[in-house]
Amino acid sequence: MALNGPGTFHRTREHEGEDRSQITQNILDESWKNWPNEAAFDHLEEHRGPLRLNLKGSIPSWAAGALFRTGPGQSRVENTIRGTHFTTHWFDGFAQTHRFDIVVPDDGDVQVWYSSRRQAESWVESVKKKGWRAGITFGQKADPCVGIFAKFMSHFEPKYGNNNVAVLPNVPGLSNAAKSKAQENWHITSQSKHKADGDQKNGHTNGNGATAPAIPRGHRANLANVFTATDFAGLRRIDPTTLEPLGLAMQSALDPLLSGPCSCAHAQRDPITGDFFNYNLDFGRYPTYRIFRVDAASGKTEILATVTDPNVPPAYLHSFFLTENYVVICIPSSHYAWSGLKMLWKSNILESILPFDESKKCKWLVVDRRHGKGLVATFSTPAAFFFHSVNAFEECVKDEDGKDHTELCFDMSKYQNMDIIKGFYYDVILDRNDATKKYWFEGKRYENSFPIFTRYRFRMPTGAPDMTFSATAKEDLCIPTPHAGELSTIHPLRLGKPYRFVYGATLRGLGTIVDALVKTDVVTGEALVWSGSKGHTPGEPVFVPRPGAEDEDDGVVLSVVVDGVTETTYLLCLDGKTMEELGRAEADFAIGMGFHGVHVPVAQ
Repeated sequence: MALNGPGTFHRTREHEGEDRSQITQNILDESWKNWPNEAAFDHLEEHRGPLRLNLKGSIPSWAAGALFRTGPGQSRVENTIRGTHFTTHWFDGFAQTHRFDIVVPDDGDVQVWYSSRRQAESWVESVKKKGWRAGITFGQKADPCVGIFAKFMSHFEPKYGNNNVAVLPNVPGLSNAAKSKAQENWHITSQSKHKADGDQKNGHTNGNGATAPAIPRGHRANLANVFTATDFAGLRRIDPTTLEPLGLAMQSALDPLLSGPCSCAHAQRDPITGDFFNYNLDFGRYPTYRIFRVDAASGKTEILATVTDPNVPPAYLHSFFLTENYVVICIPSSHYAWSGLKMLWKSNILESILPFDESKKCKWLVVDRRHGKGLVATFSTPAAFFFHSVNAFEECVKDEDGKDHTELCFDMSKYQNMDIIKGFYYDVILDRNDATKKYWFEGKRYENSFPIFTRYRFRMPTGAPDMTFSATAKEDLCIPTPHAGELSTIHPLRLGKPYRFVYGATLRGLGTIVDALVKTDVVTGEALVWSGSKGHTPGEPVFVPRPGAEDEDDGVVLSVVVDGVTETTYLLCLDGKTMEELGRAEADFAIGMGFHGVHVPVAQ
């Protein structure tokens, strides 16, 4: 019972078996029935604000900046022509973006201000008029009463993109495109004609027509632009201050060859240059993966590699890896049926994925990002699934003959199968009609559905590369839940480099989704687990380093926590070293359990 209460707990490798057994017991006891979480997922409102939050304790002044977060908001649409429309899968909740401003006025102490805005209002209006969703969703169960032709035509309505996964600040290559050749690739919303300068100077409307108070001036995050992303090849641009949706840009605005419909929500950035990396997936008899880079200085796009190979299947993948010299794509065992074309038939991603098959190994593509060499290596690992890469880096090692070799290390939150995806249906998360027990107890799914922090190590070939995927990588490190978690973040300057600490959201079997935060030492395997009181559901932890600090974990961890008992929320601030609470900024309303965010520090 050591981990079941509130507080911060130190765990070692010796506790792994004990803690895993405790998770199983908590699940068998149906402990989620005493962990209310509905406030984080349903009946959510927007608060355009800005609203000042009540700060208890302290947040260090050097953490000043803007914390952007995005994720699902509304999960139902009232008063459609066919009654209430219910979202069935969490990943399809209508997008809502949040901004927490941590500011230090010239004449006072740290303040925290909050605002949010819905990002899919045009789609909601379409649902009200039609009574069903146009376009391709992640897992929304299709309405059998809607004709096949209507569904098929709706696939080609990119203006309804539901970008609810990640926030991307200062994206290169798109700022000018909105005004020039890419205009045809943008859907500009009807609300885009706003007075940005006036908003920043005098405050902006709070959603009720009144003028909201202005955030203290003088110490604001420096932003050229802000986009939101999902696993669709379109980025939603939003106003950094008001969060107003401005338009949707397709990747073809960067290069006409990037015309496929799928991409990765988690684009990668070079932490030094700011260069932007992603891939584009196009369907056909054989899928085509195009891995590309956008130069942060010039805004120009370079396609680093084009891969069209019958041995490389189209698949659902949510993130990839970046090292100092390589972009690496891991294609997990979540393959699309019919070369991806089943998506047009089913109208959603989830039902287009083939059943998990242990014979379908993960296939890896190693692409040079420095010297124009394209695809330089391939290898495979056992069948698995993952949402999130954690980090990747290169090491120089010597073999038994003293020769130098480059080895690539890849860290991910790995799943042994794909059961977790259907565990994110709202009915399961919210335990409607006993759905949590029905799903997770069937076939004892709960036994093999927790993420495992996994490191693969691959030695780069010294001769001509073998492109048949016959090479393999070895599993070098495994740390189980709850000693490691999901939605992981690290020190931003350790991206692509060797590192020691990772922060994640984890599960002890008390809630249906996450119920604690964890700091994992990937060198020793030790963990610090933080938990709030019963029913406190934390979101992704975001690590903010202390400027100029030498220690990797010298900073704070920010997480949005929903109190399911009181149906309120607080922005939690933990010490990055000890995982002890420093302070919290409280809101007297619920803020949705989002996916991902980013902290943008104030202009120095």
